[in-house]
Amino acid sequence: MAMFDDYDIITLEDLEDIKESISTQDLPTAVNTIKEVLEKQDLVELNIGVTGESGSGKSTFVNAFRGLGDEEEDSAITGPVETTKEPKAYFHPKYKNVKVWDLPGIGTRNFKADEYLKLVEFERYDFFIIIASDRFRECHILLAKEIKRMGKRFYFVRSKIDQSIDAEKKSKKKSFDQKKTLDTIREDCETGLKNIGIQDPVVFLISSFELGNYDLNLLQEKMEHELPQHKRRVLLLALPNITQEINDKKKKVLEENIGKVALLSALVATVPVPGLSVAVDFAIVKKEIERYHSVFGLDDPSLQMLCERSGKTTDEFKSLMKSPLIGGINPASLLPLAGAASLVLAENGLEYVVSLIPLLGSVVAGGMSYMTVSKMLKRALNDIAEDARIVLMASVQTEV
Repeated sequence: MAMFDDYDIITLEDLEDIKESISTQDLPTAVNTIKEVLEKQDLVELNIGVTGESGSGKSTFVNAFRGLGDEEEDSAITGPVETTKEPKAYFHPKYKNVKVWDLPGIGTRNFKADEYLKLVEFERYDFFIIIASDRFRECHILLAKEIKRMGKRFYFVRSKIDQSIDAEKKSKKKSFDQKKTLDTIREDCETGLKNIGIQDPVVFLISSFELGNYDLNLLQEKMEHELPQHKRRVLLLALPNITQEINDKKKKVLEENIGKVALLSALVATVPVPGLSVAVDFAIVKKEIERYHSVFGLDDPSLQMLCERSGKTTDEFKSLMKSPLIGGINPASLLPLAGAASLVLAENGLEYVVSLIPLLGSVVAGGMSYMTVSKMLKRALNDIAEDARIVLMASVQTEV
C-alpha cells in the first residue's frame, strides 16, 4: 500500500490503494486497516544525542525532556560522577519512535572529537544537545566543530540555571534581578564560545528541574525550525506539556491532521461493505480523541504522574475539565460534538470529497460526512486543549 508523501499529504493514489484494500476485507479487518493508516504517521524516528562533561546534568536532562523525574520508572541513572559508559537510548514513555540518547561524558584528557563521534555512532542522531553546567570549554568546541563538519545540528545548553539563580539570590538579597542575572550568564557563555572559535553562538539556559522556565520555548523553536517537516511533528508531540506555548503548537499540529482523518472517513463511505462507514467513523473519531488526551497529558497515566508532582488528586484535576468526553468516549458522548447530522458543503475545493460521500440520513444510521467528522474533531480538540490549559494553570498555580 502506498503511504503519505512527506507524512503530511494523502494523494489520490494513496486513497485508491486504501479503498481497494478495505473493499475486499471483512468489517473488523477494514477497521483495523484504517487504524493502521492513521498510526503510520507516528512511526517516524527521532534520535536526540545528549552529551557534555561528567556532572553537567546530561542524564537529568534526558529524563526531563521525556517528562520524567530522576527516580521514576525508566529514568536515566543520575549521580555526581559519570554514570554513562556507552551510548544508551531512553525511549519516550508515549512515543517509542522517539529516543533520547544519554552519551558518555566528554572532557577527558586527550579528548578527540572525531574518535568520540565514531564511538557513539554519530550517524544515528538527528541532532545533538551539548550541555555545560558552567562555562563551555575546548572539549565542547572541538565536538561542536566536528559535528558541524559532518553535517549535523547541535545546540548549546547551559544547565542547572536554577542553582545559579538561587546562588545569586543569596549573595545579592537586596539587589537581585533575575533578568539581569540570566542575561549575564548567557552573555558570559556566548562570549566564552566566541573567544574559542564559535561564530555567532546561541546558548539556551535550562533547568531540568524547572524545565518550563527559562529558555525551553526558545530551544524548542530553534529545533523545530531546523528539523525536516515530518520530524518536526514528532518533536512537538513528544515535548512535555509544561508551557502553554508548547500546548498551543501541539494543538496546531493536531488541527493540521484533521483534514487527513476526515478524508479517510469520506473514502470509507464509498466502499460497499454493510456497516463499514459507521463502524470506521466511530473508530477513527474515538482513536483521534484518545490521541488528543494522550498528547495533552490528560489520559489517566499522565494525570497520575502530574498528581504525584503537584500534590493534587486526579479528581481535583478532572473536576476542572469542561469537555463532555472526560467521562469516556462512546456514541452517546460523541453525538453532541456532531451537532446537526446534515451539513451544507459549500466549499468548491471539496468537490472531489463530496463526490465520494453518499447522502446521509443521520449520523448514527448512515455514517458521517467529511465535514461532520471534521466538525466533531475540531470541537473535541478545542475542548480538550482548553482542559489542558486549565490543568496546566492548576498544576503550576500561576497564570499561563
